[in-house]
Amino acid sequence: MAEALRVGIAGLGTVGASVARVLHDKAAELTRQCGRDIVVSAVSARDPKRDRGVDVSSAKWFDDPVKMAQTADIDVFVELIGGDEGPARLSVKAALEAGRHVVTANKALLAKHGVALAEIAEKKGVLLNYEAAVAGGIPVIKTMREAMAGNSVTRVFGILNGTCNYILTRMEAEGVSFDVVLKDAQRLGYAEADPTFDIEGHDTAHKLSILTSLAFGTKIAANDIYMEGISNITQADIRAAGDLGYRIKLLGVAQRTESGIEQRVHPTMVPTASVIAQVHGVTNAVAIETDILGELLLSGPGAGGNATASAVIGDVADIAKSRPGFQHGPVFGRPAKELKPYKKAQMRSHAGGYFIRLTVHDRIGVFAAIAKRMADNDISLESIVQHAVSGEAAAQKTVILVTHETTEAAVRKAVDGITRDGHLTDKPQVIRIERAG
Repeated sequence: MAEALRVGIAGLGTVGASVARVLHDKAAELTRQCGRDIVVSAVSARDPKRDRGVDVSSAKWFDDPVKMAQTADIDVFVELIGGDEGPARLSVKAALEAGRHVVTANKALLAKHGVALAEIAEKKGVLLNYEAAVAGGIPVIKTMREAMAGNSVTRVFGILNGTCNYILTRMEAEGVSFDVVLKDAQRLGYAEADPTFDIEGHDTAHKLSILTSLAFGTKIAANDIYMEGISNITQADIRAAGDLGYRIKLLGVAQRTESGIEQRVHPTMVPTASVIAQVHGVTNAVAIETDILGELLLSGPGAGGNATASAVIGDVADIAKSRPGFQHGPVFGRPAKELKPYKKAQMRSHAGGYFIRLTVHDRIGVFAAIAKRMADNDISLESIVQHAVSGEAAAQKTVILVTHETTEAAVRKAVDGITRDGHLTDKPQVIRIERAG
């Protein structure tokens, strides 16, 4: 049997402790699967005295993860510290430069420094594995990097944030407001005390940028993603979507267009009958559209200690199965130095259908003025519905428009015109309608 694979774990939070626990509890099974033992030989964390529910006393303790990354006592450096700078970046860089394989769950680090780190890994002939960085326990990275040879990807999209999907699911199922569900999500541990990173789309954007690079062979461009969050989604939107046969999901979408690669994160209406509309709660899902395979949908647990630990251990096991002299594949599916510069497609030229909700003064001529603004911008309407607003706002009406395929620029121009006309009593709501399998 080959020599044991020695693993160093940097970060012993929920995920790190789960990784250490599974490597211990499943040691015999992993040995049978990999043909060699996998042992935790070193660990690094902030507090050596904290009880993490797993015994790591046999591993060498390092206060400094960079020192652990450089030690000859490990073969694989597992980075679970988090953050795109500081100890996370320095330790991963140090491990790669020292010729150590690296496994990370750090999407922020990869979104900012992934290409540079990939160049080091490929130069040193070591692996940089990151399955846990995107969609938790769903093997989307392995699928795109290894199992789709010969396929040309045209679009990749999905539900990449469990917090947002949980909030939208409960808003629909229970008829409660965004704020109420968010507080419950924080209490249950599904949302952070400061939920901005999740609910405003940043987490999804980081993950999407990594998928974009894998799908289209471009350098990661996390700062070039059009982004909207879900904090402005109301019960009026949820109910209107249901009446029209749609469900609202926060999607990350990347697709090839004639003008470049379009990357966007925003609330989206998807047909209720579509598969991705059936993905509820904290579950994630990723759809990949290709020329040979057609559409592939992967769905499963997208977050949590066990789901993320499962992906980390899968990456470690892949390293354990490799043998000296084996030529590792490139980190992002193509050699890092051959990744093309990202060419951004302009969002305002995006074409698709739109849901537009307007709260307007209940007076003569408003309906006709709205229709004229639409016509002036060559927007064809699939439906237009008026609803009276009861109670104190009885002098208002809600107008809901659903367009046929048009452009982002046309919709924004029409809505801006309606706003300038002085007909609105509240901020307009615009939600894209996405075709989905």
